[in-house]
Amino acid sequence: METTLSLIVRPTEIDVNGHVNNAKYLEYLEWGREEWYEAANLHYDTLQRLGVQTVTVNININYRKECFQGDNLTVITRPKSVGRTSFVLEQYIVNEAGELCTDALITSVAMDIETRKGCPVPDPLRRLFE
Repeated sequence: METTLSLIVRPTEIDVNGHVNNAKYLEYLEWGREEWYEAANLHYDTLQRLGVQTVTVNININYRKECFQGDNLTVITRPKSVGRTSFVLEQYIVNEAGELCTDALITSVAMDIETRKGCPVPDPLRRLFE
């Protein structure tokens, strides 16, 4: 399952170099992942009922092209791979011209709410990788 999220770069997201601050891209990607979970009906409370939370443990991000105030961007999120307790989402940020601005691989772990330790990826989440 792939999702897309559209956004417009705001003035507060620009750094002293006149382009989007690198930390803001992490926020854009997080918003894209939230959209992906929502589209899959895996809201926070749904996962909580399963006794699981997901925790980001690694982000590998490449900054490919500058983005500027007023740019219309699209965050694309799709599943890449799933293991026993972890899974990887691939994400892209493209501009209005379709140019790749950022790509990232995000590794998350399923965590048991009670023990705070890794646990098997729950079936409703695992199915999204088939």
